[in-house]
Amino acid sequence: MGGGPGEWPQDLDLRALLEKGWRPTPFQEFVIKIHSRCNLACDYCYMYEMADQSWRSQPVRMSRSTIDQVARRIAEHARTNLLREVEIVLHGGEPLLVGHDHLRYALRAFHTALAPEVEVNFALQTNGVLLDPGFLELCAEYGVSIGVSVDGDEEGHDLHRRRKDGRGSYQSVIEGVKLLTSTPYRHLFGGFLTTIDLRNEPTLTYESLLSFAPPLMDFLLPHGNWDTPPPGRPDDETTPYADWLISIFDRWYKAPVQETRIRLFTEIMRLLIGRQSGSESVGLSPVSMVVVETNGQIEQVDTLKSAFEGAAGTALHVSRDPFNAALMLPSIAARQIGLQALAEPCLACRIRRVCGGGLYTHRYRSGSGFRNRSVYCADLMRLIEHIHTTVSLDVAERRRRSATGATDPN
Repeated sequence: MGGGPGEWPQDLDLRALLEKGWRPTPFQEFVIKIHSRCNLACDYCYMYEMADQSWRSQPVRMSRSTIDQVARRIAEHARTNLLREVEIVLHGGEPLLVGHDHLRYALRAFHTALAPEVEVNFALQTNGVLLDPGFLELCAEYGVSIGVSVDGDEEGHDLHRRRKDGRGSYQSVIEGVKLLTSTPYRHLFGGFLTTIDLRNEPTLTYESLLSFAPPLMDFLLPHGNWDTPPPGRPDDETTPYADWLISIFDRWYKAPVQETRIRLFTEIMRLLIGRQSGSESVGLSPVSMVVVETNGQIEQVDTLKSAFEGAAGTALHVSRDPFNAALMLPSIAARQIGLQALAEPCLACRIRRVCGGGLYTHRYRSGSGFRNRSVYCADLMRLIEHIHTTVSLDVAERRRRSATGATDPN
């Protein structure tokens, strides 16, 4: 059980931060849990299989009245903070379990509340099993970008992503992916979300996903922390996850033409040249995302449910509280204050502005809270240094060829 007295950031002094000039960054991404259950039983799921089991008390789906309240609160937040655009991510559980009519109601409610003053970018994250022409036509009508969770080829995917009776889900998922990537709907395809399993051969995993020509891939480190280490992540300085990712990076980076975008790699490369990160996984950019549960409760990023019961929770609800109130919670401010949120070893690290301490969720240790190194610290160090070395050598070679008039083979 975590979240005990004295665990950081419970004692974060917001008044002192404000007096020093810090100001919160308004929320620009709203993750809406329109359905709290799932039609798969993935054994690594942070929602259902890890520390926080609060999903059991959530309504199965977000009611229409709650959807209306959420839409009004997002519009209020956008107006108050002079936002010109927001992203609304429809999430679950499995969001398509709400059905066609309820999804249409939600999309219409958000669009009506915000447009035309605020541009709404819709996204939906699905396991792909329920994708059908009806959902895709609806998503096309509202310009919804669709991301699909797939863990590689059939063997790798079905290691974890199974149905409740134990059957693998790959074939059903791929049927949905094929429909999504067909000519009428390909423009809706946002890309793949893939959780790493060290048992899966990395290049095979990458190339099996690449066969669908996704515009984006996002490889996720399995959720864990210092109390509950991720699978295959020993308490030493070995780097199994970095080694796995480096195999893909080398295959991806050395391709004659860029075959897709891999978010973790491109974010690290951006940070290495001094730009800001657009991902919470690396870098020090303020996190401007908030979650609304099916009952209307305002929460922090839902991956925190992997840490301890209540880790993502707040006492706020859309029926009575504006989103600006959440910006003044220590737990949310902690993810917007950059270097001030890092542990002492991280502050002394030469790659701190690139790594950014790693994903906040992965820093938890009972007793001290979230002010620790990432449980993936060694892996992040190895991966970032490899990308830095590879890109630096490549740039130096291109400059040499340019100076000598040699032809670039790429």
